[in-house]
Amino acid sequence: MKRIERTAYLNKLIAFKDKNIIKVITGIRRCGKSTIMEIFRDWLLGNGVKDNQIIYLNFEDYDNYELRNPHNLYAYIKPLILQDRMTYIFFDEIQHVSDFPDIINSLNLKPTVDLYVTGSNAYMLSSEIATLLSGRYIEIAMLPLSFKEYVKGTDSSNNLPQAYTDYITRSSFPYTIELGTYSEIIDYLTGVYNTIVVKDIMARKRLPDVMMLESVIRFTADNIGNILSTKRIADIMTADGRKIDPKTVERYLSALCETFFVYETKRYNIKGKQLLKTLGKYYLVDIGLRRMLLGSRSFDAGRILENIVYLELLHRQKKVYVGKMDSLEVDFVAIDENNISYYQVAATVRDETTLQRELASLQQINDQYPKYILTLDEDPTADYDGIKRVNALRWMMGDVSL
Repeated sequence: MKRIERTAYLNKLIAFKDKNIIKVITGIRRCGKSTIMEIFRDWLLGNGVKDNQIIYLNFEDYDNYELRNPHNLYAYIKPLILQDRMTYIFFDEIQHVSDFPDIINSLNLKPTVDLYVTGSNAYMLSSEIATLLSGRYIEIAMLPLSFKEYVKGTDSSNNLPQAYTDYITRSSFPYTIELGTYSEIIDYLTGVYNTIVVKDIMARKRLPDVMMLESVIRFTADNIGNILSTKRIADIMTADGRKIDPKTVERYLSALCETFFVYETKRYNIKGKQLLKTLGKYYLVDIGLRRMLLGSRSFDAGRILENIVYLELLHRQKKVYVGKMDSLEVDFVAIDENNISYYQVAATVRDETTLQRELASLQQINDQYPKYILTLDEDPTADYDGIKRVNALRWMMGDVSL
């Protein structure tokens, strides 16, 4: 399999190397968590670390089944820990180990242990587990490939519009680059989807109705970028003959968010600079999954681009919200430490009416933070009294001239 060097994640791991803090790598299944561990292990070996300083265990490998027992695992690991040099321990899919917080905390107490763990669902960072690891871990949240990573992995920088079409049609999951036909990709995505639904959601949450769960999934996938409430979802689904109550919808959506299948985005009052409790939006982790679920009828260039821009902002380590400016909406408010940036997203703004509509909410914001309109229009960058209209693909590629 072609290995894509995911520099941003690698640099973050390097930055926390040898620090007395547990590195917890989270993300949806098959997004590349095991690969980034492999990349980092190779980096260690290339920078003076010896083979006997590295311990790697994947708990989804049946060869390690007995080590899912915490007593067996600790008995196996303890003799391998070096006393005079750092031992780098990598636990892949740690959620399979019973009482794993106790093991992790115990190993982290040892001065010559540097610990890295992955997990495919948020159980390992639920409120109870987070309390047990409080103050002793950092979460590195992974996503499938960004557009820039996809372009690099497919050597397609000479034709960004075609690369974008492939990106949203085929999938951002790394392994899909190795697959030839679209039917092969659909089969692969179906396998990923079924594993998430059956193993990560139905089994762990003990949900009684898989067909209703899949109805919620399809409804959410069909409504990316729409303001939603659990009551509205329940009312629409019930009207369509799929009777469900708001509490059940909330439970299902929570499970989808915990497995990183769906991301919830809260609303943010720009004037009051505070989060609003109701009516957020939901975005999918991968547009290829959306196409697999809904078919080609699901193609909506504007909403798909909005979903992709949202994921790109997450890739850039931003906290992302839906902005509310009086009666108007700003697609995204992205906050990074003390910096804020505002984004409107549209497939095209060549129509003057559309352009003025996208400008309107940004024009109401009086601060001096950057404001952008991102589109698929292949036009030169334009400036409207400080609001920049830029090509979304060049923006995702990190065009510094923007």
